[in-house]
Amino acid sequence: MIPGSRENHPSFRKSFGFAFQGFRFAVLSERNIKVMLAGFALAVVLGLVAGLDAVRWAIVLLCCGVVLCAELLNTAIETVVDLVSPEYHPLAGRAKDIAAAAVWVLCVFVALAGILTIGSALIDKFL
Repeated sequence: MIPGSRENHPSFRKSFGFAFQGFRFAVLSERNIKVMLAGFALAVVLGLVAGLDAVRWAIVLLCCGVVLCAELLNTAIETVVDLVSPEYHPLAGRAKDIAAAAVWVLCVFVALAGILTIGSALIDKFL
């Protein structure tokens, strides 16, 4: 499909189907997505134990969503790089490494935000 063209433009419903298909593919094929979904589940369990208020839940859920989105974008970047550069090329490797580094940096800061958000709620609840 050509951007801006109405020809062969999928319906709104089909677009959601393509998005779900992409998410399903990533979950089934990418280990890091599974790890991040496990982290999301852990954050939800800890949030329930800590009795998070609405603002803290919003922070936790937003952080988890941003991390998942970043990992999906990283997977998309790696897929496109593999498509255009099937043979090893230093620049292709660098692009993939930088995309992975972006996710790693985000995860570090989200982990810190999670520790502050859930940790402070646990302290408030149990001390």
